[in-house]
Amino acid sequence: MVRSLLVVPLLAAAGGGVWLARGALLRWRDLRAAETYELTGDQRPMLLRAAGAMVCGVCVTALTLLTALGTFGVLGSSAPRSGSAEFGADSDAAAADGTDGEAAARQAAPPVAEAEAASATAVSATTPAAAPVASRFDSVGHPAGGELLQSAVLGPDGHPRNVRVWLPAQYAKDPNARFPVVVMHAATPRKTADAEVPDVFEGLGSAVQTGKARPFILVAPEAPNGTAHPCELVAAAPQAIADDAALRTTIAATFRTLPPGPASWGTLGVEGGAPCAAAAALARPDLYGAAAAVSGRYDTAALALTGAEAPVGAAPKLLLAAAKADAAGLDAARKLQAALRAGTGAAARADVRISENVQDYTADRERLRLVRQAAQYLAETLAKVS
Repeated sequence: MVRSLLVVPLLAAAGGGVWLARGALLRWRDLRAAETYELTGDQRPMLLRAAGAMVCGVCVTALTLLTALGTFGVLGSSAPRSGSAEFGADSDAAAADGTDGEAAARQAAPPVAEAEAASATAVSATTPAAAPVASRFDSVGHPAGGELLQSAVLGPDGHPRNVRVWLPAQYAKDPNARFPVVVMHAATPRKTADAEVPDVFEGLGSAVQTGKARPFILVAPEAPNGTAHPCELVAAAPQAIADDAALRTTIAATFRTLPPGPASWGTLGVEGGAPCAAAAALARPDLYGAAAAVSGRYDTAALALTGAEAPVGAAPKLLLAAAKADAAGLDAARKLQAALRAGTGAAARADVRISENVQDYTADRERLRLVRQAAQYLAETLAKVS
């Protein structure tokens, strides 16, 4: 490609040089003839043509050299080397992923690389014999004194979705510590829960800083597309929401977490995400040791059936919280509590608590206090289970 681009200006320079040189030669002959007859001629046209011919000669020489270099592959070698360097960097990063999950989590990666890493993670999660694969997470902020990271992880439907992870400040301070995990569900398609509840990190951070909750890692997966209210899917397929194997495998392989299970993993939902959190805890008490549902509205019949069909094991633990002024939210919480107590199986054994004492000047401040209360409940309950 380089050679073909240089041939055109080379031919043009050569043709122009020949034309100018011929013109200069003819003009020089005319001047010699004029001197024979003792006539005075103007030398400027000859000098200009001669100078132009010399410039064309220099251009022809340079272009000839460049064309020769391009033919032997010297020109353009920088592009393949750059590609080789990028390939080597990717290989080094992949090796780092396999040996040090935390270091890989701190590396910045382009969206395509994140999706590829997420695909490998999901494959390893669905194949029991495959080892967990760490994913690359980009740092996108530092809310509430911690660090917020984002990557792409395959969802239960097999499509990549954004996942955000909030690491508390203690994560960086104590490199040997391992932390429990709380999965926070979103209610809006293609959004993470922190986009719906922007003050969630402030509530979690204040609960940890005041000593009301031990630090934990918050994981906020993007809600699935296909319906305006993803958490309404709990009535049809609660297991799809609860059993997110790819997410658990990726988080456990990438960050310093406690092993996935009821002793260290919980779930949280605020407002539209509350039914998802309740469904996850009721459907899989063997995976989630506690759940906090804040200001939610619930399909009591569907959730009671979900709890009745849960695996035999530990009783689900669930906090239903709503502000004192939220009459509809408190009524929904009491109806769900009654339906679970009147149900069968694990639903009848569920430990369901209702919080109705939060009251403040504005709805935003009430939500902040409710999130803080939910964080305290999750931290305390998971500590008791462990």
